[in-house]
Amino acid sequence: MDMVTLGRTGITVNKNGFGALPIQRISQEDAVLLARKAYKAGIRFFDTARAYSDSEEKLGAAFEGMREKVFISTKTMAKDVEGFWKDLETSLSLLKTDYIDIYQFHCADQCYRPGDGTGMYECMEELKKEGKI
Repeated sequence: MDMVTLGRTGITVNKNGFGALPIQRISQEDAVLLARKAYKAGIRFFDTARAYSDSEEKLGAAFEGMREKVFISTKTMAKDVEGFWKDLETSLSLLKTDYIDIYQFHCADQCYRPGDGTGMYECMEELKKEGKI
């Protein structure tokens, strides 16, 4: 499989990733089987989001006990710092992990910048320093 490094993250995975949006439409049992089948086929990058109903929970169930073997990306649609922290804690809990490999702003209507007064950029920086993202 062709490999790619994701920006400056140092994360190198094959070019085929698993987008977890569709697993919200199937049972947890089927979702776990599908995600594990993808893993066995060589997929190591799994992308989800808080907005994808129960897909974080399903990926958490699929990779419990083997979290260090996969890379997980998730997203927040929060528009303020309080919502940001709430989404993060929910995602960590549902994914059954203490870190997220890539954490993104989902459908953001602005580009958060250092010192812009929203605190959103600073939230990401703090998480990065803590090793949670």
